[in-house]
Amino acid sequence: MRLKEVIEKVKIGIGELTTLKLNTVIGASKDEENGGWKVLVELLEKESIPDSMDLLGIYEVLLNQEGEIVRFERKGMRKRGDIEKVEVY
Repeated sequence: MRLKEVIEKVKIGIGELTTLKLNTVIGASKDEENGGWKVLVELLEKESIPDSMDLLGIYEVLLNQEGEIVRFERKGMRKRGDIEKVEVY
């Protein structure tokens, strides 16, 4: 499976699973442990006015070798307007 295909599956799948709107894909890599993929995304958790105060959840999404989402977990949260680096645990 190509990286572009993996990202498209996550874009569609994570929205269906969480009902949250995808903000952006932060990164993606091959998961050497299980042979699948690990993708980090930001999801809009709470819309605010002004939008610089929106709350964005940072999620790690794991896919198996077939490209199916097998696990997702929130790893952090930030305000859209925050410019400092956010540590993901």
